[in-house]
Amino acid sequence: MTTTKFSPAPWLSHGHIQTIWSPLFRKQTSPERHRERLSLPEDDFIDLDWFGPEDGHKPLTLLLHGLTGCSQSKYIVGLQHALAEQDMPSVAMNFRGCSGTPNNLPSGYHSGISSDLKLVIDALAHRFPSRTFMAVGYSLGSSVLLKYLAEEGENSRFQSAVTVSVPFELGQCSLRINEGFSRIYRDRFLRDMVAYIDEKKRHFQEQGWDDRLKTLNSLGDLSTIKTFHEYDGRVTAPLHGYDSAEDYYQLCSPRNHLSQITTSTLILHASDDPFLFPHSIPDASELSASTTMELTQGGGHVGFISHNGLKPVYWLEHRIPAFLRNSDG
Repeated sequence: MTTTKFSPAPWLSHGHIQTIWSPLFRKQTSPERHRERLSLPEDDFIDLDWFGPEDGHKPLTLLLHGLTGCSQSKYIVGLQHALAEQDMPSVAMNFRGCSGTPNNLPSGYHSGISSDLKLVIDALAHRFPSRTFMAVGYSLGSSVLLKYLAEEGENSRFQSAVTVSVPFELGQCSLRINEGFSRIYRDRFLRDMVAYIDEKKRHFQEQGWDDRLKTLNSLGDLSTIKTFHEYDGRVTAPLHGYDSAEDYYQLCSPRNHLSQITTSTLILHASDDPFLFPHSIPDASELSASTTMELTQGGGHVGFISHNGLKPVYWLEHRIPAFLRNSDG
């Protein structure tokens, strides 16, 4: 584990301010991307958004968003712009139901849905058999990516990977987000997560898929849910084959998989991340030989905003491409 030279902008020195700045205040131009709908088994789909040079031989970076995010999330758009400026193509994966259209099954996505990442990267590798692939995951997306890397080991399709603001222990995160100002994030996430299910119910009703609608209706009145633990126990676990919230947390927490990773991997994490207790951050002995963690003294959750004079600098969009370039063959 190393410390890195990131320094938060003086007016963004608190972890909460780092966390909320980009979603609330960052202005961006929307890239003109090409959307591809990747068909999946059981009549479902995942939408991919492509950006950058259209060259089937250049290394390709796959981007994974966080909880209730999508390819339009500002950190995804920002990194796709930054990669394209360095002539690096990228494709943003929208988890099931996150691209603006509900997916076709009661199940959706969660922090351990590595099987969907495998479906996507296997399809891309089949299409481009001689191409190099890299991956970047943010928050929930980082959890999915680390689980995939651990499960695949030497068979991983990725040459290198970067993860940002990892929820190392899902159960501990569900407790931390109940504390102090972090409850604001919790309540916003829960509203979006319940809305995700409600939108899917409407979709099923319009399609006349009574059995699928019945599955979602059997979850009960979700508007009463107040915590992540309750949501994961009542929704995530039953829809995705886990016995309970605790079973889901145990099997999908990234901290439990770190030692099994063989891909060259960089973990970027801030010590003031308001989604995580300090004791949930693993120490160097838990990392595999191929993994490096850079722990910053500021940055919040998917923030990492430095400065150039009075101008905000989105440090991740410099650090991540630099790592990927250095690890590219």
